[in-house]
Amino acid sequence: MKIKNVLLNFCAIACFLLTLFSFIYPASALSLRSPSSLTGLVELKHLAKQSVAYSTALKNPKPTLIEFYADWCTTCQAMAPTIKALHDSQSSQINFVMLNIDDPQWSEQIQHYNVRSVPQFTLVSPQGIPQKTLYGKVPKAVLANLLQQL
Repeated sequence: MKIKNVLLNFCAIACFLLTLFSFIYPASALSLRSPSSLTGLVELKHLAKQSVAYSTALKNPKPTLIEFYADWCTTCQAMAPTIKALHDSQSSQINFVMLNIDDPQWSEQIQHYNVRSVPQFTLVSPQGIPQKTLYGKVPKAVLANLLQQL
C-alpha cells in the first residue's frame, strides 16, 4: 500500500512539473528558438545540389566560397538559410561550392584547405588563392561583406 501511495505521489509531482514547464516554455516558443533539424538538413542537401562543381569553380574567373560541411552538423544545417540567401543574391558574381567532408572524393581538398571543423567557409580569389577562412556560425552580414570585398 505504501508503494502505491509513493508511486501516486511521484506521478502527481511529475504531472505538476510537466504542466509548469509547459507554461514556462510553451511549444510555440521552443519551436521558434531552434529550427527543425530535418528542415535544415533538407535545405543543406538542396544547396549542395545547386552548388557549382569544385572543378568548374576553379576554372572560371569568379571568386569562390567553398563551404566544407557535413549532413550531421547542426551548425551547418543552421547556416543553410544564410548561405541560401547569399547564393540567391550573389550567385551571378560568386561561385558557391559545397564539399561534404564525409565524402572520400574530397579528402585531397580537405587536406589542401586544412579543414579542421565544420562548417568551414573558405573564400578563394578568381586566381584560386585562398583569401580568408571562417569557422562555425558566421553572421550573414560578415559573409556578405567578405564576398563583396572578394
